[in-house]
Amino acid sequence: MTAELVRGQNHTLPQTRLEIRVSAGSPVVAGATLGDEQGTVHGIEWIAHPGSPQLPGLEVSKQAAADHRLAVDLDALPGSVHRVTVLLALPVGAGGPVRFGAVAAPFVAVTGLDGTEIATFTLTGLDAESAVTALELYRRQGVWKVRAVGQGYAAGLAEMLADQGVDRAAELAGSIQEAVARGMARSVAPPPPRTPDGDRVRHGAAGPGPAPGEQPHPAAVPPATPVTPEPLPDPATAGPAATPPAGGPINYAHPRRATAPPPPPPTAPPAAPGSPAVPVAGDATGWSMDERLYNQIWGMFEDLARATAAYRSAVDFAESRMDQELDRALSDPRNRIGGAGDRAREAARAKRDELTSRAREALDRDLGQLAAEAAVVEPALPAAYAGWANPVWHAYRVPMEMPMALRIGDLHLPEAAELRIPLLVRLPLERGIWVDSGRTASEAATLMDSGRLRRLALETAVVHAARLLAVYPPGEFSVHVIDPAGSGAGALAPLAGAGVLAGPPAAGPGGVASVLSHLTRRVDLVQMAIRAGAADSLPPDLDTGEQLLIVNDFPHGFDDRAVTQLRYLADEGPSVGVHLLMVADREDASAYGPVLDPLWRSLLRITPVADDHLADPWVGHAWTYEPLGLPAGSRVLEQVLARVAEARRTGGR
Repeated sequence: MTAELVRGQNHTLPQTRLEIRVSAGSPVVAGATLGDEQGTVHGIEWIAHPGSPQLPGLEVSKQAAADHRLAVDLDALPGSVHRVTVLLALPVGAGGPVRFGAVAAPFVAVTGLDGTEIATFTLTGLDAESAVTALELYRRQGVWKVRAVGQGYAAGLAEMLADQGVDRAAELAGSIQEAVARGMARSVAPPPPRTPDGDRVRHGAAGPGPAPGEQPHPAAVPPATPVTPEPLPDPATAGPAATPPAGGPINYAHPRRATAPPPPPPTAPPAAPGSPAVPVAGDATGWSMDERLYNQIWGMFEDLARATAAYRSAVDFAESRMDQELDRALSDPRNRIGGAGDRAREAARAKRDELTSRAREALDRDLGQLAAEAAVVEPALPAAYAGWANPVWHAYRVPMEMPMALRIGDLHLPEAAELRIPLLVRLPLERGIWVDSGRTASEAATLMDSGRLRRLALETAVVHAARLLAVYPPGEFSVHVIDPAGSGAGALAPLAGAGVLAGPPAAGPGGVASVLSHLTRRVDLVQMAIRAGAADSLPPDLDTGEQLLIVNDFPHGFDDRAVTQLRYLADEGPSVGVHLLMVADREDASAYGPVLDPLWRSLLRITPVADDHLADPWVGHAWTYEPLGLPAGSRVLEQVLARVAEARRTGGR
């Protein structure tokens, strides 16, 4: 039976291999410290955090996330360790909440490897604190126990570390937050928040609500009720009830979706008894089909992330169990030689193989369900969510309203390389995009000629700009280009030839300065009008539509003033409709040193070739990103841009 702890209460731990699961309403940093009998932490080597996530017997997440799994093996801890303290902190400078009182109360569960909850604790009563000691595992007279702590610190992570006796706590806290910032820069924005019953938030008629990763103002929504997360079954240890009988029906409903798939149309033949349920496109909540498909894709993304996490956890458990059985069997010198030792090794490996096989069967079953769902979802996607090969583009018409999101590529994991999940970003864009043209971007990039890679990167940017132009109503989206050396003329030809650019690509230092000054002025004017509540006072010649700036070959042609303006646009532009699409090799800008680090972190990095640099917001898997490619010999890009240009000339009529 699960022990539901309150602050100060403790509970005996029945086992030593544990998981500590954290569920929060927004991304948090999770870490842990090792302490002696007095709870003192004897240096940074006794602290596990995103910049140094592994210690003997302890592993924490490498990035900030709304959900965490910390692995603890109490038997593997150093003998001098008597206490493991779990710490939570809000990321600094991430644009999110700065106090725990503005988010849902964090929920912490201590579980076994099979997901069975041993003890839980909801951290209520927090307000101005930005860091909190959640709970501690401590050893008393040879017995390990867990205690609910819930001690908050308004001064943040530095104060919390100093309270545990850590030297140079402020410096360490800064390095931890720096590691978190690097991790968040490579993380895909999380999906929309969920309602207390686990359903995804619907967006009412008043507006689309907060975008992924954006926190609503605390006064705008009531505080969410903490939800006990459902434990993921470990395929290696789950009993027969965890596996549906062979040939039984498959449930395609996402565990947190409010509705099951609708029944087949009346004209469809009835399904045979025992046959799998038919997956349905739009099997998610939402006020429109586009919103339901958006939420369904995020559900598939999360399902694949968690199914793979369960599989990897089960495989790790099987390997660890084999090691432990071998250690026990071979600890007796009589078993180290002869037939007894060989039989022990064979038995341990056979058990490992059996557990791994069962885990793979469970994963394959989940992958089969997701593949079937993807097969019906992909053809049903609207143009904004569809790949270029989808027939929906051949019937393309310029829309009269902006869609909810835009597809910018596909994601997949090594366990299921053939199962691609569309990578959707909310519109209007929350952050700029950086197409990395460097040869160190990925293994595939290192094998490619540098010139070819740079051209491919700019072609990728052009494709994304074309998709953005195609999904906005006529006249509501403009594209500017900075190409200081004029080296991108060939790749930019589809945009320039169709006449959809706001002006000719700017070349030379003078062109760079002119475009940046124009867009900087627009940001300043719109911000002042918003602050003054006088939007109708904007100059009549000011284009109030969304603006995209494509920057090629940065930092060529940029002086210090231009670099400062570019950073200003990256930071302030998205909130007033000015967005960056940069094509750059970070090594080319290395002379600027750490000055440009905030710029790179503020942009979503993608690559012109496959690369496994993106992370999901749930368990932090490294996902391989695949850019959207045009079908060989297809003229779909030119046809779409021609229709966009025609709609601009005719005003959409």
